[in-house]
Amino acid sequence: MLSNACKYAIRSVLYLSIHNTENKKVGVKKIAEELEVPQPFLAKLLQQLTKNKLVSSSKGPTGGFYLNETNLKNTVWDIIICIDGSTKFDNCFMGLSSCSDSNPCPVHFTVAPFKQKLMADFKDKNIKEFTENIKLKGRYISLKDFEV
Repeated sequence: MLSNACKYAIRSVLYLSIHNTENKKVGVKKIAEELEVPQPFLAKLLQQLTKNKLVSSSKGPTGGFYLNETNLKNTVWDIIICIDGSTKFDNCFMGLSSCSDSNPCPVHFTVAPFKQKLMADFKDKNIKEFTENIKLKGRYISLKDFEV
């Protein structure tokens, strides 16, 4: 449902939130290595997130990316809107050009509640809350987090 760019953006913001202090900024190279995503692509995504005030950054030898208190109040939905827009959630699951409650596709009434719940969760829970949940319950944002 979400583009790879959007998934990378969400994971990078969550990574920053887990490793967050304004005194400890993280470079794009480190984030890309840890999340196993292409560095040039991630750099462009982080620039876009910074431009839209979803991530903070500073330049120079001690520069990098971080999240301030305002950034932590943003939601996953804010990231989705910034990278993909809302159309992914408006489109028909089966790819039909017209699908709604009044003109449903065969799976519309199965998928519609799922999409509504997902959107509500993405809109209602901020990045700080997701981070607390990750730390509390041990969620993974990278394959490197898995122990074999």
